[in-house]
Amino acid sequence: MKRYNYKAKDKKTGKILKGNVQAENENIAGRLLIDQGYIPQSITEEGTGLLGGKTRITTKDRIMFTRQLSTLIGAGLPLAASLRTVTEQTQSKSMKSVIEEILTSVESGKTLYDSFSQFPDIFNGVYLALIRAGEMSGTLDLALKRLADQEEKDAAMMSKIKGALVYPGIILVVIIAVLAFMMIMVVPQVENLYKDMGQQLPELTKLLVNLSNFFDHFWWLVLLIVGGVTGGIWYAVKKTAAGRRVADNFKLYVPIFGGLFRKLYVSRFARTAEMMLATGVPMLDSVKIAIDATNNVVVEDEYSKSLDIIKGGKALSEALKDRNFMLPLVPQMASIGEESGKIDEMLGKAAQVYETELDEQINNISTMVEPILMVIMAGLIGVVIGGTLLPIYSLVNNVAV
Repeated sequence: MKRYNYKAKDKKTGKILKGNVQAENENIAGRLLIDQGYIPQSITEEGTGLLGGKTRITTKDRIMFTRQLSTLIGAGLPLAASLRTVTEQTQSKSMKSVIEEILTSVESGKTLYDSFSQFPDIFNGVYLALIRAGEMSGTLDLALKRLADQEEKDAAMMSKIKGALVYPGIILVVIIAVLAFMMIMVVPQVENLYKDMGQQLPELTKLLVNLSNFFDHFWWLVLLIVGGVTGGIWYAVKKTAAGRRVADNFKLYVPIFGGLFRKLYVSRFARTAEMMLATGVPMLDSVKIAIDATNNVVVEDEYSKSLDIIKGGKALSEALKDRNFMLPLVPQMASIGEESGKIDEMLGKAAQVYETELDEQINNISTMVEPILMVIMAGLIGVVIGGTLLPIYSLVNNVAV
């Protein structure tokens, strides 16, 4: 069932009304309005914009929904009543529309897992697997709580990583702004000064003048090239398998950040496997879902080699040992868990270790990157100064002599 917003005229009163209706498609929605005595003027599917794209459900919306549903179910409220209550409390129109469709599906007799499965773009494999396990084991409230906790941790981690990149980004903008100012305002003045005095420009200054003239006359071409390259990279990474593989491989080896990303993927794997196993998901399924949760195709391909080893009857610790991009603490803790019968707890502790290290490393990113950026800025500005101020100084000395 889809939800449609409509604008219609009441046949009896002639008033223009606005509202929404649930139907299989737009034609059926129109017939429902006609049956109610309305003349449809416009019918649009809820959640679509001017360009026809779906309204985005934010991570915050999903986390709030998951936590509220967990609390209500844990308090003993029936599933349908819990969903109805969450719908009333939800502020996001797009999220409310999704919950209403889930509620309709549940009330028609479908399981919560089947109802959530209608929205794979919103609820990923980890989410759906935990919902299914929670329903089967009767611990749906705990499964939802684990989901909300983990999504909050992931969101906080990604927010920290983005925040750590803000300062280096500001430094880069300052570098570009200073260079642009020098090239636009200072370099042409130096060229005019040499022309007025009939002197030959130094080679470095000639290079800067040529660059300045090029940007002055072909700035539109530069913007076009930068925009085209940026758009091409974005398309390749987001829309093509080869582009995403290159980007994911780059993340693993890029200086400074490569180690950070490796710890991020390992902690995601361990934390997801912990949740799956703790909720009663079988080992092989838990590992498959945990591998998908890393969200890096290169890491997924490498970790997936462990699946055949597990199918062959070997332990998880043995399957993970010597895997590329797998940090040693995870198979070690898995081995301890296998011996003690608490493998989920041990994987959780391994994830906690790497999450703590990630926090510290993220906090130190600015400290690590700042010296490199300063050296780059000093070098670039030094070249510009060398091609502008030093020739002026030399010219003044020649005139004085």
